Amino acid sequence: MSESLKAQFEAEMKRTAYQRKAVARMPASEVLDLAIAFFTERGYRSGRTGRPNQAFVMGGKEGLLPRVTGEIKVQADVGKAKVTMVTMDAVGERLGPAMEAFAKELRAKRQAAS
Repeated sequence: MSESLKAQFEAEMKRTAYQRKAVARMPASEVLDLAIAFFTERGYRSGRTGRPNQAFVMGGKEGLLPRVTGEIKVQADVGKAKVTMVTMDAVGERLGPAMEAFAKELRAKRQAAS
């Protein structure tokens, strides 16, 4: 791969990166199931990884990137019981905004539960 192309990929990854944390008031396994369903409905491949409390999101070409990926990690019982910390990480022209929409959905569910 040429240095120019590599630099273009890195610039595109920086431009489209989405990295956030959110809090959910539901069990970790429920958050992962919700994430898998959410991204599958939007045309991405999604499922649990071999690591506990983690899910992957994969998609095809978006912008300059030949393939886009994302991951969702959950950590149960952070602070108070039944509070789950959700870490979201994605790169992609459409995947980044989709990950942001997922974060908003988590926030809406949390506010509805309160």
